[in-house]
Amino acid sequence: MRAIRYLLLSTLALLCACGRAPEPVAPAKVTVAEAVDPRLPSITVSGDESGAAAWNWQPPRPQVLAQDVARAKRDAARALAEGRLYTEADDAIPLYLVLKEIAPGDKQVARGLEKSLRQLLQRGDTALAGADDDADALSRAGEIAAVARTLAPQDPAVVAYLAKVDLADQLWRLNAEGERVLRDDRIGPSGEAALARFREVLALQPKQARALQGLAATESALIRQAEESAAAGDFIAAGRWLALAGEVREASPTIADAQRRIAGIRHARIAALRESGSKDLVTPRGLRNARILLAEVLRIAEPGDPVAADFRERIDLATHYGLFRPGQAFTDALANGGRAPEMIVLPHGGFRMGAADSEPGAADAEKPAHYVRFERGFALSRKAVSVGEFRRFVQATRYRPRASRRGHSTVYDERSGNFARRSGVDWQSDYAGAKAADDLPVLHVSVRDAEAYAEWLSQQTGRGYRLPSEAEFEYAARAGVQGRYPWGNNGIPPKGFGNLTGGNDVSPSGRHWNNAFVSYGDGYWGPAPGGSYKANPWGLYDMGSNVSEWVSDCWHASYRRAPAGGAPWFNPGCRSRVVRGGSWAGSPVQARAAWRSSSNSDMTSARTGFRVARGI
Repeated sequence: MRAIRYLLLSTLALLCACGRAPEPVAPAKVTVAEAVDPRLPSITVSGDESGAAAWNWQPPRPQVLAQDVARAKRDAARALAEGRLYTEADDAIPLYLVLKEIAPGDKQVARGLEKSLRQLLQRGDTALAGADDDADALSRAGEIAAVARTLAPQDPAVVAYLAKVDLADQLWRLNAEGERVLRDDRIGPSGEAALARFREVLALQPKQARALQGLAATESALIRQAEESAAAGDFIAAGRWLALAGEVREASPTIADAQRRIAGIRHARIAALRESGSKDLVTPRGLRNARILLAEVLRIAEPGDPVAADFRERIDLATHYGLFRPGQAFTDALANGGRAPEMIVLPHGGFRMGAADSEPGAADAEKPAHYVRFERGFALSRKAVSVGEFRRFVQATRYRPRASRRGHSTVYDERSGNFARRSGVDWQSDYAGAKAADDLPVLHVSVRDAEAYAEWLSQQTGRGYRLPSEAEFEYAARAGVQGRYPWGNNGIPPKGFGNLTGGNDVSPSGRHWNNAFVSYGDGYWGPAPGGSYKANPWGLYDMGSNVSEWVSDCWHASYRRAPAGGAPWFNPGCRSRVVRGGSWAGSPVQARAAWRSSSNSDMTSARTGFRVARGI
C-alpha cells in the first residue's frame, strides 16, 4: 500500500490540542513544498510507511471513568446524531476511541465507531466534490483524511479515500501552478509552461472543469500574444502564436475569431501602407518612399493578397508610366484652343531591333540586330500628323515649311508612272500635287518642318513633344511581334493591314505596280486618310504603311555603338536623317520592320510624313 504523507493546516494541528484533557502532541514531521495556498495541506506519496506516525491525527482525549461508560455511550451517540465527529473532546470519535480502550469488546462502541467512520468519509467525499477550485473544501478533505487515517488506516474505504485526497491535492497544485504561470505572463515561447500542468491534470482526471478552464485561459493567452505581435507588425510571430493556440483545444471557435481579427489587423495595416505610399508616386522621392513601404507590405502580406498586388501595380505603373496607364489614349489641350493629336501610351519593355543576318532583303545598315529596352513607357500619336493638324500650326505661327519656301516638291506623275519634281507643291498638296484633304497625312515636309511642329506642340501644351527615335518607331511598329514584317514572317500582309503596294491596286489611269505584294489590295493608290485600316496590337494606325515617316535620329551606316536604351542617335549638325516604315508606294522589301533609309534633312516628297512622340 502506498504511503500518503500530509502536511496539515494549522487548524488541523489545533485539533490535536482540543478537549478537556489534552495529551501532549508530538510535532509533525513536515515535507517542504512550495505553498500554493496557505490553507492547503501538503499531500505527497512516498514508497514506505516510515513516516506514518507523524501523519496520524491526535484526538482530543475526554476524561471517561469506568462508571461513566453508559453516559459516555449516550453522549457519543448524541454527538454522532448531531454530526459532531472529531473536533472537540466530547465529539463522537474521541468518545468512542476512549470507550474502545475501556471496553474493547463492546459491540455498541464498535458499531458507533463504524458509523462515525462512514459519516466521516461521506463528509470527506462531499468536501472532495468541491475541492477542484475551493481551497477550503480541499483543506477540510485533508483534515478528514488525517482523522480517517488515524482511525482506521487499513480500512479499504479509508485507503480509497486517502488516494482520492492525494489525487485532489496533486490536481490542485498542478492547476494552481499553471494559473500562476499565466498570471505572471510566463507562458513561454510555446505555452508549454502552463499547458503541461493542465494536460497532466486531464491525464489524471479527464474533463476536470478547472483544468479545462486552464486550457481555455492558455489558449486565450496565446491568442493575446498573437494579437500583440500582429499589432506590432510581426505577423510571422502572430501566425506562430495562433498555430500554438490552435493546438490547445480541438475545434475551438475562438481560433477562427482570432484569425479574423488578426486578418483584419493585417489588412488594415497593408491598406494604410498602400494609401501612404500612393500619395506621391510622381516624384522620384515619392517613388523611393513607396518602394520602402511596398517592401514592408510584401513582408507582412500573405501570398496573393489583392491589396499588396494593387500597391505593387501602382508603383510599377508610376515607375514606368507616371500618371498614365499602358494603352491609355489622351489628348493635350492647346493654349490657343483645340487639342493636340490623339496619343496612346505604349508599354515599357524590350525588343530585338534590326535585321537578323539571315533575313532576306536585309541591308548592312540594318545590322547588327541588338537588344533595346525602354525602362519607361512613352506616348506616340495614333496616326501620322494630318494636313488639318499641320495647318493649325502654320496659321498660328506663320511658319513657312521647306517646300513652301523652295517652291517645289516631289510628286507621283500619273502619266509617266514615276516620281518627279513639280513646282507649286507644298504641305497643302497630296501625293499627285493636287489640293490635299484635311484628313490625309501631311506630305512634302522636311524633318525640320516636323521638328518645328513638335516644338510648337510643346509650347502650346507645356509637354515634351518630339519626333520618335528610330528605336521607338520600330518598337511601336512591331508591337510585340518579332518577325520580318510588322505582322510577322508571312510574305503577304493580312487583309486590312494597311496601305502598301499590292498587286491588286490600280492607279486612276489603270496602272499596276511592277514590284508589289502579290494578291494584296488596299483600295488606295496614294495615301489614305489616317485610321482607314486596322490598328496594330498597341492601338496605332498605319505603323509601317500609308506613308513613310521621319524619325529624330541622324543616319549611321550600321547599328554598331547604337544606344541600348532607345534614345535618338543624334549628332549635332548632321545632314542625313532617318526615314522609317513602308508606304503606299514602297517596295515589299521596304515594308519590312527593320527597313531604314537615309534622306537629306531638307528632303520633301509624296511618300514621307511624320508622327509625334511625347514623354510621360
